[in-house]
Amino acid sequence: MGKIIAIANQKGGVGKTTTSVNLAASLGVLEKKILLIDADPQANATSGLGVDVEGVEFGTYQVLEHTISAKEAIVETNSPNVSIIPAHIDLVAIEIELVDKQHREYMLQKSLSSLKNDYDYILIDCAPSLGLITLNSLVAADSVIIPIQCEYFALEGLGKLLNTIKSIQNIHNANLNIEGLLLTMFDSRLRLSNQVVDEVRKHFSSMVFDTIIRRNTRLGEAPSYGESIIAYDATSKGAVNYLNLAQEILKKNS
Repeated sequence: MGKIIAIANQKGGVGKTTTSVNLAASLGVLEKKILLIDADPQANATSGLGVDVEGVEFGTYQVLEHTISAKEAIVETNSPNVSIIPAHIDLVAIEIELVDKQHREYMLQKSLSSLKNDYDYILIDCAPSLGLITLNSLVAADSVIIPIQCEYFALEGLGKLLNTIKSIQNIHNANLNIEGLLLTMFDSRLRLSNQVVDEVRKHFSSMVFDTIIRRNTRLGEAPSYGESIIAYDATSKGAVNYLNLAQEILKKNS
């Protein structure tokens, strides 16, 4: 049975989508069958894997609405072993549309139950908020990866997210675990980056991944070509970092 991992942090610009796309591609290269779900109305994970956002007919919006099955929304990508349920800007509307629905927090969980056996890992790229879409993602997930930027405000808001995860565990999903805290955008030349790493490791020790994602120009360039870092430059530091992360996750779940 596959494992569902949400990649979440309500802070924007911490590397959620970069992690979602490149972890999916890295696990795919390591011969795991992967489904990536774009649960962010900005649809950056969709375009980051070379899918034309404007051409998206069915996606996460319709899956959450239950107008189509999750299987019908799946699109193949150019990344080996990686499929995606794409997003479109229309996903913004789902927050309002779900408000009055019964069991609104369980819409995604219900849709994905039929797919879990078809994939080794299902990754969910969450929106930078703690709204209903992210709540659905965390209720559907078995675990969550929290990317943390190696900068001054890194720990700001982390407490709030951990409290949200705790209340989801208590009310909706007792099986939700923290897969790990992932340090991103690390620059070894900056004293601040090193301080953030020390601080996070001191407070959260075993919860923090050994792998650190370094700041890397090629990582920033890859999405503009609609490619993962593995396809764009497999020899770059960014590609090596994400392959290491994928191997660490596989080892942890073996």
